[in-house]
Formats: sequence, structure tokens, C-alpha cells
Amino acid sequence: MRTRQSICARKARYPSREAAQLVAAEAELPLRAYRCERCWQFHLTSRIKCR
Repeated sequence: MRTRQSICARKARYPSREAAQLVAAEAELPLRAYRCERCWQFHLTSRIKCR
């Protein structure tokens, strides 16, 4: 699913997957990093991938 522009603008951006994962490791919820197709940086999400 592609991130909407309004969602991308509200989320924190991280320059690398590693930087995002460091923040995710400290969160109370299980989070995963993903590369945004809008800004090409990394965001965090609590959604799990369904394939």
C-alpha cells in the first residue's frame, strides 16, 4: 500500500533503516521500518505485512 502524502508529512522520517530500527526497538509497541515511496526515507508502522 502506498503511503498518502498527508500521512507521510505527519510521520517522523529517518535517513536509514538502521536509524528507524533503533527508535522502534525503544517503543512499547512492535514497530517495523519501511521505505516510503513518497519521500524515499524510512518511517515506522505497527501494521504487519500480509502476503
